[in-house]
Amino acid sequence: EEQFVESGGGLVQIRGSLRLSCAASGFRADDYTIGWYRQVPGKGREVISCISKSDGKTYYADSVKGRFTMSGDNAKNTVYLEMNDLKPEDTAVYYCAADLTPVCGNYAIYWGQGTQVTVSS
Repeated sequence: EEQFVESGGGLVQIRGSLRLSCAASGFRADDYTIGWYRQVPGKGREVISCISKSDGKTYYADSVKGRFTMSGDNAKNTVYLEMNDLKPEDTAVYYCAADLTPVCGNYAIYWGQGTQVTVSS
């Protein structure tokens, strides 16, 4: 069974750091475009970071650029999202997903279960 298993969320104070992990099983994560998304209640899911399978470049949303870093470990078949200088507006449920196309959000077929990140002030 193909799945992503997420871990690493939690409660953190403002300006703190967290690292989210997304372990793939049943498929090779590096065969897909991989994205990190987040969602707050009442809003749509936002792409915050994406590594395209077509060119290997990493995209960051303006809201997280310079604070978040996406990386991967092919040997562990796991992707990570390092989040630094966290702000209350980063509070959301975070998801990873594997997309069939070079663009995150076009055709994501494998999703993590989501992990809650709460930044307290």
